[in-house]
Amino acid sequence: MLVYGHDPVLPMEVAVKSARIAYQNGLTPADYTQAMLMELEDLDEVRLVALDHMLVQKRRVARSYDKRVRRKSFTEGDLVWKGVFPLGEKNPRYGKWSPTWEGPYQIAQVLRGNVYLLMDLNGGLFKHLTNGKYLKHHYPTMWEMRDFGEIQANKP
Repeated sequence: MLVYGHDPVLPMEVAVKSARIAYQNGLTPADYTQAMLMELEDLDEVRLVALDHMLVQKRRVARSYDKRVRRKSFTEGDLVWKGVFPLGEKNPRYGKWSPTWEGPYQIAQVLRGNVYLLMDLNGGLFKHLTNGKYLKHHYPTMWEMRDFGEIQANKP
């Protein structure tokens, strides 16, 4: 009905002569045309109702999907791992054991929209911004913390 403007007629309804087909066969051409125009007038309303149902369903699906999404946020100075780009790229030397994360890097600046500017541990800034969905927290070991402290102490 939403596509053609009136309900489809199944072949079985024609063969069995359903009440709807009998009613349509009893109409004069002028009455049939008038009935089709009445259906077309109601069609916009039916399409709007269908659109409302579709939007409600989309919100329902989004809400159920978003239940499983974990929000990630980072602050300046946090240590993070960055996903290897392009995603799925494999180093021929390692094959399927290629790393999927690289780093650790430090958050240099937090921008709007879950976007971050990264720098390596030596203070070199990345020229490209990184979306937060491609980052994950790095929890350093005590040996890494010692090395990171030495790097920070030697900075001018």
